[in-house]
Amino acid sequence: MRRQKRLVLAGISILALLPMDLAPTGAYAATATTTFAVTATVVATCLVSATALGFGNYTGVIDPATSTVSVTCTNTTPYTVALSAGLGSGATVANRSMTGGAVLLGYGLFRDAGHTLNWGLTPGTDTVAGTGNGAAQPITVYGQIPASEFVAPGAYSDTITATVAY
Repeated sequence: MRRQKRLVLAGISILALLPMDLAPTGAYAATATTTFAVTATVVATCLVSATALGFGNYTGVIDPATSTVSVTCTNTTPYTVALSAGLGSGATVANRSMTGGAVLLGYGLFRDAGHTLNWGLTPGTDTVAGTGNGAAQPITVYGQIPASEFVAPGAYSDTITATVAY
């Protein structure tokens, strides 16, 4: 009898330690439900970035170099990439110039490795077209300084603006 009494008292002590929210509750009698719409509109978007085009040391011989323009557009978004003439005095997309003080060093930017397809500003004529796939798409810019430009020694530079139209 004494052993049964201890077990009963132990059981009561354990129940007393249980948190109140673990105590049994009554069952719910009914439920109600509803639905709601979830919507979004994806708009065509493009981002563009580019690496620097460094010709290095020019010694009067043809000097090629490349840059990469990366375009990231929403899936199925058509786009074109145009390159400005740059900031060189009198520069055009066909005749770009780097500036070193008051001196100009000519160069070209091309859409092909053979340096025959100029890269400019006119869609359908001298730009690069593509269609977005949601991931970055690298596009190579082929640059070249022609031979025999024996200008004054020094550092020359220019700034090109890459524009993505979509």
